[in-house]
Amino acid sequence: MDSSSSVMMKTTSLSFTILILSLISVLRIASGCYTSIFAFGDSLTDTGNYVNMFSQIFPEKQKLPRYAFLPYGETYFHHPTGRASDGRIIIDFIAEYYGLPLVPTYYSVMNNQSGSKFQAGVNFAVVGAPALDVAFYEERGIHYTTSNISMRTQLSWFKELLPSLCNSSSCPQIFKSSLIVFGPFGGNDYGHAFFQGRSLEEANALVPLVIHAIGSAVDELIELGVKNIMVPGLLTDGCIPITLTKYEASNIKDYDPATGCLNWLNNFSKNHNERLKAELNRIREKHPHAVIMYANYFDAVMRIYRSPRQYGFRGRPLMACCGAGGPPYNYNFTAVCGDPSTTVCAQPSLYISWDGAHCTEATYRIIAKGLLEGPYTTPPINTSCTFITKDSGYALAMTSTE
Repeated sequence: MDSSSSVMMKTTSLSFTILILSLISVLRIASGCYTSIFAFGDSLTDTGNYVNMFSQIFPEKQKLPRYAFLPYGETYFHHPTGRASDGRIIIDFIAEYYGLPLVPTYYSVMNNQSGSKFQAGVNFAVVGAPALDVAFYEERGIHYTTSNISMRTQLSWFKELLPSLCNSSSCPQIFKSSLIVFGPFGGNDYGHAFFQGRSLEEANALVPLVIHAIGSAVDELIELGVKNIMVPGLLTDGCIPITLTKYEASNIKDYDPATGCLNWLNNFSKNHNERLKAELNRIREKHPHAVIMYANYFDAVMRIYRSPRQYGFRGRPLMACCGAGGPPYNYNFTAVCGDPSTTVCAQPSLYISWDGAHCTEATYRIIAKGLLEGPYTTPPINTSCTFITKDSGYALAMTSTE
């Protein structure tokens, strides 16, 4: 056999191998991977509902919220999308990891803007959404200034869409291959209480009510037929510029010496998370056939604060990229990101915080990697048949800062 024939046979063999592997990949995706994602939550998960529904939520207000304008969205989309970041957020990276389109918003689905309605699932999350109804807080003198759409409202939207999504015979198959990302919830409940002068004791009294509400909603979803649920805990609220500015203390003991974060506020978040994990354990015993995953957002981002340079963050770790000054965290309550007097750092990917209350795309990417590849989801999420497209940027992006 001459050399040219040998090369041809090797090339043909290689092509055949690639074809077989491709077919196996497709079959694995079709039979075992998530084929749609349904998301609930607040500004950490909202991909545009709040901005598009703003005139319905606040008919008296003329100006759209800041998330509707640049510099929001500048890094990846190059225009504002309603996401509270410079680019993609955690739910986007999860979708890309499974080879799915970015999850369409509930608003776009209801207004026929998303093409095939439920091809990628639906995102019900809305900026500012609390776990408990807004009326509960209004009765207690805690006024909601962000949104009147709560966790229960989002759940009602999901239930209203069910007849369009599936019938009684097809729902089990659809839910078997669907991932529900439920939250995080609770941050707005506690944040509104704290920022309106309520004590730590009063905020602590809300925790069991919030946890019970989340648990009841997860129970209800499982009873509707949902099989795979990821429930995130709270982030490190003691490390973000907005709270560090609000509660700046003179006592050095109030701060973690390793990170500069506020101990008492991070301990509050950890208390919520521990109670949430206990509640999810209760639900697992009640529903042993459902996969209920706890997503440890707290530790996934805390490792970055402890070793920012290891993950590629060269900017000051507790400083916002976008802001109007206000030392030492670049946060000013009278001029938030997007206002004329604010400026944006040249390289958002070097900063953990985007606008003082939300993270940069670079941070969300690393959190997502920790959830998907471990060890920050318990039990581990199904990654046995992921599908990363060449142009998704996921594989490159996930390794670029480590």
